[in-house]
Amino acid sequence: MIAGELKGRRLVAPRGWKVRPTSDRVREAIFSALGERVEGATVLDLYCGTGALAIEALSRGAACATLVDRDPRAALGNVEMLGLADRVELVRADVPRWLAARGEEGGGFDLVFVDAPYRLAERVGQELDTHLPRLLGKGGRAIVESGARRPLRVESLPRLRQRRYGAADVSIYGGED
Repeated sequence: MIAGELKGRRLVAPRGWKVRPTSDRVREAIFSALGERVEGATVLDLYCGTGALAIEALSRGAACATLVDRDPRAALGNVEMLGLADRVELVRADVPRWLAARGEEGGGFDLVFVDAPYRLAERVGQELDTHLPRLLGKGGRAIVESGARRPLRVESLPRLRQRRYGAADVSIYGGED
């Protein structure tokens, strides 16, 4: 982890798994942009992989996190290793199906991280356009990482910031404060 209570701790990404953890450089940029919004936040991490984004948020003072992935075993290992089980809900689910079910209920999440496989950008963008506005709480932010060559766009929310870091495109979207 880069900062906070878990600073210096390393996450485990099992060999041979198709996970692409967000680089330290990109994580630092994201959390610098979010600033004090992280403190006490309720976090949702879609396509969580190793859980790096949600775990970094928890390290920096987020209250709790929900991590969703088709195979959350990599995140589970990190959550257990770092002693975060009491602040994390791990959900084994296909993200589009989970979004459809949860999007109907609404959310209230302060921060939503989306780091889908880059090849799914078009499909994921459509799902996010439909459900993301209902998942965000008032003043919430959605942080979307995608491939710089084919960036994922969320048309249903205003884009507040966009930066490129090598092969990664990071956009921050938000609703009304």
